[in-house]
Amino acid sequence: MAHLVFILASDGNNRVLANSVSTSAKELGHTVDVISLNGFEFPMYTTKEESKTKTLDGMSDLIGRMNAGDAWMVFAPEYNGSYPPVLNNAIAWLSREGDDFRRLFRDRKVALATHSGGGGSHVIMAMRMQFSFLGCNVIGRSLVANRKKPANSDTIHAIINSMTMK
Repeated sequence: MAHLVFILASDGNNRVLANSVSTSAKELGHTVDVISLNGFEFPMYTTKEESKTKTLDGMSDLIGRMNAGDAWMVFAPEYNGSYPPVLNNAIAWLSREGDDFRRLFRDRKVALATHSGGGGSHVIMAMRMQFSFLGCNVIGRSLVANRKKPANSDTIHAIINSMTMK
């Protein structure tokens, strides 16, 4: 069975969606670690901030938990046609860690999900582009839900199967 890491860029409806997917994954025998990026409270990345920050509280924990996953699923609402600043900020800080930060991302299976007030297609597209650029293998099928369109259980199971197939 696989160890899945769910990365939350929001703690509202996307956490509810992640909890639902987590339940399905656990029923299939997988383990799930849910990481809320909001819980880390990293300062906004700037080169000035980087120069004065030698070690970022929580960064080694975040990297360790992400590294432990066989695959990731990223949950983010659509934020002005893209993903929330907390996700961009975490990626910016991660990109400054170590000699080869892409090692964390390279060939990692990543699934994308959103619960958005809008259609959600823009956040999925933005995340797909970002994680592909970082070297991840982004799963073709994504999970999109909103208050009028609940998450489809067939889609959830198909995504979990894609994440956990060798």
